[in-house]
Amino acid sequence: MGWRGKSVIFGTLLLVGLLAWAAIDREIAPKSNTRREHFDAIIVLGTPADSDGNPTPEQLARVTEGVREYERGVAPRLILTGGAAHNQFVEARIMARTAAAQGIPPFAIFTETTALDTIQNACYSERIMKEHGWGSAEVVSAAYHLPRAGMIFSRLPIEWRTHAAPALQPDSAVVAGAASLLETVKTMRYLVYTNWAERCEP
Repeated sequence: MGWRGKSVIFGTLLLVGLLAWAAIDREIAPKSNTRREHFDAIIVLGTPADSDGNPTPEQLARVTEGVREYERGVAPRLILTGGAAHNQFVEARIMARTAAAQGIPPFAIFTETTALDTIQNACYSERIMKEHGWGSAEVVSAAYHLPRAGMIFSRLPIEWRTHAAPALQPDSAVVAGAASLLETVKTMRYLVYTNWAERCEP
């Protein structure tokens, strides 16, 4: 076997090993660092709107669950975070309109409109919290997204827990599997690169 064949085998084994590492870390990722039941804010992590600027089912599910938690008294305000990461529409603004349409008063809605990934979602939301003297948050997102979000929020100086937003309609096995695989790849990238390359500056 030549060096090219050995390189392919080595690269394949390395990739499989990294994916396995990411999958294991997703299983053991932290879900909270506190036992508290009430928080200063509910952070709803962004996901893209559709090409017409309307909330996708997943975006709607995240906001709806944030609204439910607000109505349950988990926290007195929402922080909706997400910039124009995947199209021209700012995720936080679409989510804010959705939350307002579901009855959340303007004084309880805070938007973070520049984050382009989950690290920035967490970092910039924590800056908003620091500006207002808030020290705790419930983090709402899709279930498949929360393990990586937990890894990221565990590095911030706040009390937090994650909370999954149920899908408004069940995904097919193919769609769910693809989402899980993509998130595992993103987790792998976080573990080997963005964990240290993209830091949250105070």
